[in-house]
Amino acid sequence: MRVSILDDYQGIALDMADWSPLRDRGIEIAVERFPFADEADVVRSLADSEIVCAMRERTAFPKHIVDRLPKLKLLITTGMRNASFDMEALKARGVTVCGTGGPGGGNEDTAELAWGLILGAMRRIAEDHAFMRQGGWQTRVGHRVAGKTIGLLGLGRLGSAVARVGLAFEMKAIAWSQNLTAEAAAAKGVERVEKDELFRRSDVLSVHLVLSPRSRGLVGAREIGLMKKSAVLVNTSRGPIVDTDAMIAALKEGRLAYAGVDVYDKEPLPIDHPLRSCPNVIMTPHIGYVTDENYRSSFPQYVENIVAFLDGKSQRVIGG
Repeated sequence: MRVSILDDYQGIALDMADWSPLRDRGIEIAVERFPFADEADVVRSLADSEIVCAMRERTAFPKHIVDRLPKLKLLITTGMRNASFDMEALKARGVTVCGTGGPGGGNEDTAELAWGLILGAMRRIAEDHAFMRQGGWQTRVGHRVAGKTIGLLGLGRLGSAVARVGLAFEMKAIAWSQNLTAEAAAAKGVERVEKDELFRRSDVLSVHLVLSPRSRGLVGAREIGLMKKSAVLVNTSRGPIVDTDAMIAALKEGRLAYAGVDVYDKEPLPIDHPLRSCPNVIMTPHIGYVTDENYRSSFPQYVENIVAFLDGKSQRVIGG
């Protein structure tokens, strides 16, 4: 039997858990360090793997991929959902899908990174760091967050975590999502507003929605056009929620002050992507959940899930 661990960009998967329970059973462990070149590469690389450990939404498993992997029996993702898995196709093929979760599941990590991007944007930390490396000194004036309004597009676990920090910084916190009620927002010290008001009032707007058909493209040219010229837009959720072209145009034309981005329409971000040369952007390579603590929680759960599956006692099953 063969287990494939996907998208181990840092080359640390085998150090983050004790894989001996699998090796002791004679199971081969294959590690894929780099993104697949294309879908044919996915099929070719995984053709002999009965078990695949995927990193949440790095490698997609649509129906036409699933149908070309006849040996696949168990597919595991970090987290307890994965929008890039075709769950109906997997179920039809009889593939068990499991996830990871619990304490250290990455929500705190992503909220912390969101604040890193927010503060980096408000104080232009990346530019000043680069300028210091070049021998420079003070050239610009930053902005404080205290007294400003932080807008949360989504007030679930992650949005709530970001809101708590904003309140600690003495910011005003407002939020909107389709199902958010005024009572639920108020319980977290946040004012629930309508969508257009969220964009108009926010000095910092942070995106915290799950990617779905109704959230895809939700932050478009119209919504960005409602924002203050001095505003900062931060996305640590999923790239397709924000219209990247509209955001770039607003940044270049001075209709949006700054953006902090950790997620992209296409990942890894192409070398020649216009966002790489866009002014007033601080970027990170989708590392919201990439922390030692999160990985040391998630990778052992891969092993636990595989052992449980082999013993006929599958756990953390998604859509079961």
